[in-house]
This record gives sequence, structure tokens and C-alpha cells, in this order.
Amino acid sequence: MATTITDIVKATIEKSSAGITFTAKDFPVAVVKQKTVNKILNNLVSDGQLRSISKGRFYKPKVTEFGELKPDTYEIVKDLLEKDGKLIGYLTGYSVFNELGLTTQVPFTLQIGAAKDKKSIERGIYKISFVRQANPITKKNIPLLRILDCLRFFKNIPDAMPDDTCRRLLVILQELSDKEKALIKELSLNYTPQATALLGAMLETLNPEEETTAMLHALNPQSYYKLGISENVLLNQKKWNIK
Repeated sequence: MATTITDIVKATIEKSSAGITFTAKDFPVAVVKQKTVNKILNNLVSDGQLRSISKGRFYKPKVTEFGELKPDTYEIVKDLLEKDGKLIGYLTGYSVFNELGLTTQVPFTLQIGAAKDKKSIERGIYKISFVRQANPITKKNIPLLRILDCLRFFKNIPDAMPDDTCRRLLVILQELSDKEKALIKELSLNYTPQATALLGAMLETLNPEEETTAMLHALNPQSYYKLGISENVLLNQKKWNIK
């Protein structure tokens, strides 16, 4: 008996892991048959075997004793983070605030750092917005860009007190290697002045001998940043015009 496209689709899904998102392009069929694949996938959604997370994007649900699990955050937006094997974006904002222990809130708004401005979109229960990133988006840079994003959006971290947030970020920065500290200082020069100033003050709090001259010279001496951090938590605030 000849193998049909439906057989191929079902066999491929059977082998795939629950929670992994896919499109018609991910099936081993000719490009001209992808519309047929998409129709089959939509029929499987109607039958309850698959779930649709957005138009043309599907996943096999995983059911536990506690209920049905959603795909993880990366799977929801992976097509917005990679294209043809190249990084084009990275998760940041509220999901990273939670991941780094800066807030306990579970976000329904996902933010993606990208090279270009894009309009917000919606996928299921999530609203996805984009934050322009002036630095190269690379595997090496992403962890540091996420930290800098926390400094950039310091006042937007939900359910967090400034002193607690600062202490947590100091711990995160302290764990960086010397090479990573040198790189994050370089990357900060393409960030908002607040992020640059806050990074400089934090690095000097950790090490009074830290070299921060380039960062300080990049700032406007007439600009001030009201962040509400105690002086005994963040040192050298006056030097960096932080209040």
C-alpha cells in the first residue's frame, strides 16, 4: 500500500516530542504539498490531537496528572529567534526578569531583542513585543545583553524593590569572568545612558579598582537617573549621577 501524505504527517508527529512547535515546512514532503500538510494539521487540531499556537504553527500537547502543559517560552517564539540557522533575536524583558530571580511574576508579555524595530504580535495568550538591540546578537553576547536589558528597564521590573533588584544584579555581575566583564562594558556603550551608568556604579561597588573610564566619558554629565537605590547598597551613585 502506498504511503500517503497523511501517513507521513502522522508518523512524523508520532516520533516528535510533546511541546515542540512545528510548521508544514518541517515535514519530509515536497514544497508544493505543504498546503496539503497544513490542511491535515488543522484537521488534527479539530480532532484534538494537536494544538495551534498561531496561524500555521502547531504542537503536540503533553498531558500530566496536573493538566495539559503549554510549550515552553522558547518554543513559542523560536521562529522569531533563529532563521536559517542564524540568530536574529533573543528572549529578554519580563521572562528574563523572572528567570534571573528579579521578580516572581509569570509574564504574559514576551519581549524579544532584535536588530530592527517590529510591530507587536499575539500568539495564543501571549503578546510579543520587540526591543531594538544595537549590538550584534550572538550566542556569546546574549547572556550579557539580557543583563544590560535589566539595567535598561530597571524601573519596569514588576513587584520588585530597587534595593533588592540591585543586590540580585550585583550577585549576577559578580559571577561574570574578567572577559565577560570587559565585554559587557563594551556592549553597554551602545545602550541607554541609564544602563551604562548603572553598570558602572555596580561594577565599582563590586571592585573600586574596576576600569570604567570609557563608560563614564560616554555619559552626559548633565543627565541624572532616579532609581531609588540606597547609597549603602550601590556605591558611587553621585559619580554616576544616580539618585
